[in-house]
Formats: sequence, C-alpha cells, structure tokens
Amino acid sequence: MTDQILFSHMEDYRHSLPNYEDFALVSKRIIQKLSDHKPGDWKHIDIGESIMQLDANLLEMMEKNLIAYESLAFIFETKPQGKIISKSQMTFESKLEIVETFENKLIYFTQHDVAMTLAFNFSTSHSWPEYHLFSTSSESTLHFLNEVNEKLRQLLMQSITYLVDTENGVQRRNYGEQATVNREDVLLSEGIKQDIFRSIDEFFKEDGHFFKDYGLPYKRGILLYGSPGNGKTTLVKSITGSTKAPVIYWQITEFTGSHSVQEVFGIVTRLAPAILVIEDIDSMPEFTRSVFLNTLDGAQSREGLFIIGTTNYPEKIDPALINRAGRFDRAYEIPSPTQKVREDYIRKLDIKHIFSDGQFNDMAKRSKGLSMSQLNELYMSVALNWHYDGELAYEKRIDELIKQNKRSIKNEWEKDENSIGFNG
Repeated sequence: MTDQILFSHMEDYRHSLPNYEDFALVSKRIIQKLSDHKPGDWKHIDIGESIMQLDANLLEMMEKNLIAYESLAFIFETKPQGKIISKSQMTFESKLEIVETFENKLIYFTQHDVAMTLAFNFSTSHSWPEYHLFSTSSESTLHFLNEVNEKLRQLLMQSITYLVDTENGVQRRNYGEQATVNREDVLLSEGIKQDIFRSIDEFFKEDGHFFKDYGLPYKRGILLYGSPGNGKTTLVKSITGSTKAPVIYWQITEFTGSHSVQEVFGIVTRLAPAILVIEDIDSMPEFTRSVFLNTLDGAQSREGLFIIGTTNYPEKIDPALINRAGRFDRAYEIPSPTQKVREDYIRKLDIKHIFSDGQFNDMAKRSKGLSMSQLNELYMSVALNWHYDGELAYEKRIDELIKQNKRSIKNEWEKDENSIGFNG
C-alpha cells in the first residue's frame, strides 16, 4: 500500500502556499523528468550523512566506468552546463580536462532506479545548492549505497588514499600504488613484529572471526612512537601493503576540526573492515582533541576499524589517549637501531658490495645513535664518494652525522660555519 500524500505534486499551491510552491517547483520538474524516462513512484530519499563524499565517490566510479549512468537533463539554463577543472586539485597532474558533475545536472543510475543532482532551490528563505537524491523506494536506495560502498572498498585497495582536511572540508586524494615494503624488511625486534603482525592478521582474517569467536569488540588501535627516522613509516607501509583491506591515511592540518573528525570517521566506517592511519597524531589541534577522544570512545564509529597512530613526540600525547581502554590498545616504541640492526641494514643497502665484513662491523660500532634514515644517508654519501673518487671515507661522514645530531639536540646550528641561512 502506497502512503497517502497530503500535499501532492499534482496540485498547484501558488495562491494558497506560494513559498511551498517555490520550493516544490524544482522537485516537480525533476520527478516528472524521471517518470517520463522510466515510469515509477519517484520520490525524494533522505540518506542523512551518507551524502558525505558520495558525490566524489560516484564521480570517480563514473569516470572509471564502474557504474552505469545517464545524464538526463540540466536543471537551470542560467547555471553552468559544463565543467572544466585542473586535475591538480586531486592529483599531482596539472592538465585541464572536461569532467562529469552533479552540479546543475540530473544523473540517473540505470541499474538502481536512483538519481542525484546538486541544484539550487530558489525561495524567499534560501538560494544555495543542495544535493537531492531520488529513487522509487528506500530499499532501492539502500541497495545502491551498499553496492557503492563495496565498489569503493575494492577501488581503494588499489591505491594510496589520503583524506586531507582543507578549508573547503575533507578531500580525498589518491596517489597511486605505494612502494611495497615486505614484512621481512622491517628491522625490529621479533617480539614487537610478531605482536603487531599477529593482531593485524587476525583482525582482517574472515572479517574478524577471532574477535567474534572470543567475544571481543571488533576494533583495535595501536600507537607507534619513537625518534624520527627509525622506521615507523616503514612499519606502517609493511602493514598496509600486506593486508587486504582499504587503507586510509588521514592528513591532519591546521583546518582539522570537530566536523572533519566526524566526517573522516563517517567515511572510513562505511568502508569497514579497514585501516585508518593517523601519522603525527600529536599535531592535532588542541581544540579538536576532545571531539577526537569522544569519537574513539564511540562503539559505532570504531566498528571494524584498525587504527594506527604515529608520533615522534610521545610526551605531547594526551595520556587519556592511551590510558583509557578502547582508544589505543597498545603503544609500541620504535627504538633507535641496535648495533646488530645497524649492521644488518647497511649490509642490506650494499647491493654493489663496496664494503668488507670488517668495514660493516666498524660502521655499525661507530654509528651508535644514528637513525635508520641517517644510515640510509650514510650509505648514499659513501656510495657517491666511491663512485666518483674510489674512496669510501665513511668514518668522516659518520662523524658529521653524529655532530649533526648533537647540534640538533642543543639547537646550536647557528655556530656551524658551514650553515646555510638568510642574511639580514
């Protein structure tokens, strides 16, 4: 039985309810166009916060021919009837291109009996664009949204995805496939590696069967901390590159606020089970932290999410982030490399075999206190010397890097006669 409509589109309310008629006119024209195209009981459907990012997701799927659609009509002749943008808004490319858009256009998704537009409603109360979604039933809309989410999950498994907080809201940017980091290439103590990789594997095995079998909440959070350059990013890449799940990096900026926290979690929750990576979590603005903590406490906002946070400055982290159950369950220190790890890493880098066993051992002893990234710099500098001069001279470069560390700690850069700066 169809619910009765008390104020039907079949009637004209210009004289009795002129403001309503102003508001209803756009809806009347759109529903008439949809009914002419495919007869049915077309109506407005409210999908609440599910509209967030839906337009961008659909446009990407339309561009990649992952969803069938037709452009049925433009809404207003006085509004734009085409769109040209620079791809640099979403990627590193800068060329101009013609793109599909919902702005002032009615798009019909042929396999779902769903249509959407971003159109103005002109009335005495407001005149700004709003998204409108139409369908023949709520059931058709729900099926459509579920299928979009599943296609989006599959799409996001193929690239690095960043959610970036901007002054115009949260924007999704894809940067292609990331370089693969094998788990065996992560140089950490076996105990830490085993603990982390076991938890991530069980989380995504059979959609978290382990958690359900043991009656555990299906959510997990780990915090990785330690000095810069010691492998937190490498560890994260080894996790995300070896796990069959969507991976979302949330890039915190000065524009991060309560709304962006809610939007980010709204997006990733719909993709669950998924991984959310929050690098440099200590950079979150002070006024946003309470909202973030409350969101972590919410059962629904965390269901099916494995959250990985990283920080170089654990002393800046609010203790409430770690000390309360259900937020970050474990904190792992990623320490400076031991002598054995330093030697193993330099051996791994030396694919040209320019060092002897004795030199490997000597470099490992001399390089105490250097980070993994500094060891990488050490090898590159020495390799350049070898390539051009036939000399290694690794002792001098190690001494320079150690002095650099000391200056950094004491903030004595201005005393370096070779420093680079600006003259007043």
